[in-house]
Amino acid sequence: MSIKNKIKTFFAMDDEYEYVEEEVVEQPSKLNQPNNNVINLKSVKTNSSKVVLCEPRTFEEAQQIADNIVNKRAVVINLQRVEAYDAKRIVDFLSGTVYAVNGIIQRLGSQTFLCAPDNVDVSGSISEAMEQENNKGW
Repeated sequence: MSIKNKIKTFFAMDDEYEYVEEEVVEQPSKLNQPNNNVINLKSVKTNSSKVVLCEPRTFEEAQQIADNIVNKRAVVINLQRVEAYDAKRIVDFLSGTVYAVNGIIQRLGSQTFLCAPDNVDVSGSISEAMEQENNKGW
């Protein structure tokens, strides 16, 4: 081999060597991965239930109260500003509405009722002594 060939091979790349560029795939480390058991509470969407407070003055307002119950909202009704006859009609009407949505109606006071659809769980009860003391015939 001549000096010219030696210098040429020293500075030039030989075809004998094959260069293969490999793609490097990074393995995700366990430290960077979020734990699957951890949930961000801000990202959790809950089906929040609403409670609507109503104080009807006439029987005609019973339809609006019933619409809230049908739309899966619990309703607390204060019947102190309604005549006794209309109050009884409102309770009867809302009892039918609650029955239609598989909910419950519960007396909270002498003239206060809770109407809750089936998506609202109600636990506990109001003592019957107060109910009997304040009962006004309906």
